[in-house]
Amino acid sequence: MAIKYKIKKGDEVKVIAGDDKGKVAKVLAVLPKKGQVIVEGVKVAKKAVKPTEKNPNGGFVSKEMPVDISNVAKVEG
Repeated sequence: MAIKYKIKKGDEVKVIAGDDKGKVAKVLAVLPKKGQVIVEGVKVAKKAVKPTEKNPNGGFVSKEMPVDISNVAKVEG
């Protein structure tokens, strides 16, 4: 059962814990089943990508990884 959270996609949040503490950014996605959010420019990881038709060379892509919802606070105003 997923819990209902006050943070929604598009909200401005401040990171209150972790490596990116203090950053203010927009929520890209909420994962209620896992209790996590994906925040723009926070917890960015380089992921290896195999060559495809869309990306013939493959290589690395920077991608935001999920952050626990308890580590962010909604910015009011």
